[in-house]
Amino acid sequence: MHKDKPLKQSHLKVATDINAVAEILTWFDQLASRQFPHQFCGDCQVVLDEAFANAVHHAHRHLPQTTPIELELKIFADRLEMRIWDYGEPFDLLSKLEALHHKGCNLLEETGRGLILMERFTDELSYQRLSDQRNCLYMGKRLVAVSQQP
Repeated sequence: MHKDKPLKQSHLKVATDINAVAEILTWFDQLASRQFPHQFCGDCQVVLDEAFANAVHHAHRHLPQTTPIELELKIFADRLEMRIWDYGEPFDLLSKLEALHHKGCNLLEETGRGLILMERFTDELSYQRLSDQRNCLYMGKRLVAVSQQP
């Protein structure tokens, strides 16, 4: 996580409803599509979709649908930072990813696919429990990573 000031920054709060993904992707597109190449934005949309679905289906599975999920986008000249806050029970992201790799997680499988996609399509991925009893999933993607791909 960096210290420079973003070119654009936006927050969105939605209910725990998987149908809110359409609103989230529209919000993302309005903010990022003019700043970044199509493939870069496509990768980030996959990441946001998977991260939001995990918050709905896993973190908030026993919480009321009115429980908010908050999202943030920060757009910089050379990167994009995405954050999602939820109220679910925390988990150990690194241990879960390690277990998925050890198991040989297949992207065709439902279980673990979202985490693997988040890891593949971002340059920075972290998850932490905050003092206000929320969890924050951070996903950062650098623009240079796109241009370096074959």
